[in-house]
Parts: sequence; structure tokens; C-alpha cells
Amino acid sequence: MSPPESLQAVIFDLDGTLVDTADEFVVIVQALRAEHGRAAMDPQRIRASVSNGARALVSLALDIKEDSEGFETQRLRLLELYSGVLGSVARLYPGIGDLLHELERRNVSWGIATNKPRAYTAPLLERLNLQPQPGSVVCPDDVTERKPHPESLLRNCRELGCTPDQAIYIGDHLRDIEAGRRAGMYTIAAAYGYIEPGDDPYSWGADAHADNSADLLHMILGG
Repeated sequence: MSPPESLQAVIFDLDGTLVDTADEFVVIVQALRAEHGRAAMDPQRIRASVSNGARALVSLALDIKEDSEGFETQRLRLLELYSGVLGSVARLYPGIGDLLHELERRNVSWGIATNKPRAYTAPLLERLNLQPQPGSVVCPDDVTERKPHPESLLRNCRELGCTPDQAIYIGDHLRDIEAGRRAGMYTIAAAYGYIEPGDDPYSWGADAHADNSADLLHMILGG
């Protein structure tokens, strides 16, 4: 697929694409392990798993499966720990702030499509106080089917007043690229994000790949 001839919107996944939140998850995974008498683990292993969500982090932290007894209790504990650190060290990836301002200057809208529940997305965005503000934020609470289903992205487009072929979606997981492709959007794989060991962003079928977040401005807007 070719880049949009008349770009109207750029939509981002949140964690691992727009915002680097991994250090917060490193803290809570290590804390959960400590509560169970487990030694600290390699922070990079935790960072690589952030995009897989709370369930995957519990499994990683305690080496248990989702059907294990007490798993839900530990998931809720992880989320409780996360609420205590949410937004404390999260930051935009390098170059993203400049990209957002340049999009605004060129009258191109921007939005977020995330599988992060609104209960955590909203306070995170409030603490980040991004400028310009996103014109659309779609969380799993807002849709029937979460990514890789395209419903979130199609809702973004409606809220941003564009068609899918006028938008770009950027994400750091296969499900993001699948969602974008199914929606009919031009997709960019954020290869700088939270990539699991052995995973290859170049195999996801994205239209383009960004190895560095600072490259996105030129990739999207040229110049």
C-alpha cells in the first residue's frame, strides 16, 4: 500500500509507540516478584513484554499460566501496583513531540488506538499533558472488539473526520499492524518499541518500518 496522497490523520498505539512506559512496568513486575520471594529479573525481558499486557506480565513475573489458581488475584495486584506508579516516569519517545507539533502546523489530526483500558489511559494522558491534544482516543472500553480487530481504528477515523485511506497507523506489535491493514490504513511498524525476543517487526507485513522514533517525522511528512 502507498502512503496517503492526502494525509488527514496519524494514529498511534500508546505504550511502546507513542509513549515509553516500560520503566514503570519494570518497577511493578520486580515488586510483584519480591512479594513472592523471587529475585529481580532482567529489566530488558520485562520491557520486551509490556505490549502484551497485564496478564502476560503476571505470567512472566511469577512463571504461572492464566488458568493457574490465584492468577486473577495476582493480576489485580499487578494493576494495583501500577496505579501507584502510573505516569511517574512515562515519557514521549524522542522526536514524537516535534512530530505532533508539525502535524498540528499542517492541519493533520492525530489520535490514539490502544488496548490499554481507559482507567489507565486517561490518567496517563492527563499527567503527560500532551500538546497538541489528541483528537481521538479509543480504548477497549469503547469498542466491542479490541485490536487486532480494526474496530478501534475505524472509530478513530470517524472521530477524526477522515477515511482509513487518509490515515496512517503506527504500532509496535503484530496486532497493531494487522488492525491497521484490516482497516485499510497505511501502517508503520515501530521497531523501536517493545519487541519480544525472537519477534521480527519486518515480518509483520507493515508498509514501512521505523527503527528509531525520531525517524517518524521525516517518514510521514518528508522534508
